[in-house]
Amino acid sequence: MLRKTIYSIIIVLLMTGIVSAQMPTPGLHFKDEQPSRSKEQKEYDKAIDHDYQSEIKKIIPDAGKKDPWGNIRPTPPAAAKNKE
Repeated sequence: MLRKTIYSIIIVLLMTGIVSAQMPTPGLHFKDEQPSRSKEQKEYDKAIDHDYQSEIKKIIPDAGKKDPWGNIRPTPPAAAKNKE
């Protein structure tokens, strides 16, 4: 009887831990709960992003054109000629 009581208490404690893990924590805000950004803030973010992209292009001018696996890939075999 005592063993059943101890096991039931352990199960109840584990279940309350699982339920509390599903509850939202204080101070945690989701995307829908945050107020939207003002027009000035959006323009500022856009300017910062544009400046960042332009600096990246100065550092790496053709970043999208490089093939990092180019040295590792074998060259494709030449087309075999018909010997017939």
